[in-house]
Amino acid sequence: MFNKNIKLVLAALVIVTAVWQFTENNIGNGIFLLLFSAIFILLYYKNEMILLAFLKLRKQDFDGATKLLNRIKNPEAALVTKQQGYYNYLHGLMLSQKDLSKAEKYLKKAVALGLNMDQDMAMAKLNLAGIAMTKNRKVEATKLLADAKKLDKQGMLKEQITMMKQQMKKGPQVQQRRY
Repeated sequence: MFNKNIKLVLAALVIVTAVWQFTENNIGNGIFLLLFSAIFILLYYKNEMILLAFLKLRKQDFDGATKLLNRIKNPEAALVTKQQGYYNYLHGLMLSQKDLSKAEKYLKKAVALGLNMDQDMAMAKLNLAGIAMTKNRKVEATKLLADAKKLDKQGMLKEQITMMKQQMKKGPQVQQRRY
């Protein structure tokens, strides 16, 4: 809702107020204000609209997630780099159901910007591999699948990766299923 710079200014003002409360021997108020300032600092690194969009996506509410992401105006200015990556990642995941070309654009941008978790990066590369496979770019799909396999340390995407490799061996007549 707020620009990232406004969040930092609000956090600084609340911290200054907390220090003032400490000097006035209002220790309880000062502690509360320090904890309250942590909310603004957290929201600087984790955008509230992206967090809400993740929750909508978990409930399979793609329209609601899209509406939340569209509320972020000018993501390059409003979000830090990793948040921009997740912004593009979420758009790519939602568009992978409808428009593969736009989904590929968003997912490539998300991979370029970077994602915090290896699992999210693996999922993005797995989706990119699926898109490349549907467009008959097997070399690119193979490379992306290998990258996804390296990033999937917990083995959560192991089944999807092996299924996609089997489909690549069968040839272009089989349509790839995206996950």
